[in-house]
Amino acid sequence: MIRVFVGYDPREAVAFSVLAHSIHARASQPVSVTPVRLSELQGIYTRPRNELQSTDFSFSRFLTPWLCDYQGWAIFMDCDMIALDDIASLWRLADERFAVQVVKHHHVPKERTKFLGATQTRYDKKNWSSVMLMNCARCRALTPDYVNGATGLELHQFKWLGSDDLIGELPGRWNHLVGYDAPRPDAAIVHFTIGGPYFEEYRDCEYASEWRRERDDMLAVQSREKAAV
Repeated sequence: MIRVFVGYDPREAVAFSVLAHSIHARASQPVSVTPVRLSELQGIYTRPRNELQSTDFSFSRFLTPWLCDYQGWAIFMDCDMIALDDIASLWRLADERFAVQVVKHHHVPKERTKFLGATQTRYDKKNWSSVMLMNCARCRALTPDYVNGATGLELHQFKWLGSDDLIGELPGRWNHLVGYDAPRPDAAIVHFTIGGPYFEEYRDCEYASEWRRERDDMLAVQSREKAAV
């Protein structure tokens, strides 16, 4: 079973649903897609919200290994994405030499705000944690106590690993940053990091038509299922 955990924010509920559909529609192996929802982590995730935190899952994402009981592999993804390739192809890139594998962006945003007026922050390893292939047994430092108490930079810059040598690199196609990366026909995961087409301000962004096609296909499938019943 391929385990995928997706950051969940009520303001982007439609984004989560469309991403989950896009994953399942292309998967060649059984896959579970689990939302990381704060409402389901009460008493576990106790960290107060930070004014620079743009989503509910800015830090709760790092509970993924704990949710897996520190066993096996798992994928974490932000919800503002769609999958355009088989998630099993990403799963097969798992390399036991590493604790975590990411696309190592050199991302220095120019804008000061992003969707819903959230502050756009700048820091080393920006967006590395938005898609993580995690070797859960080697991420035992990510206990609930640590995730609740560590600084944002300690978490997002992977200070908890102790060494950058434990961070493996994924091909760039597995976290294509819309509006930053040059368009590429082989993008496997498209990331609407500034804002997705489900927000009016970004309705015509790159890959907006692909996102709407996934949404419409999801709704069409649901309509067919209801008609069958």
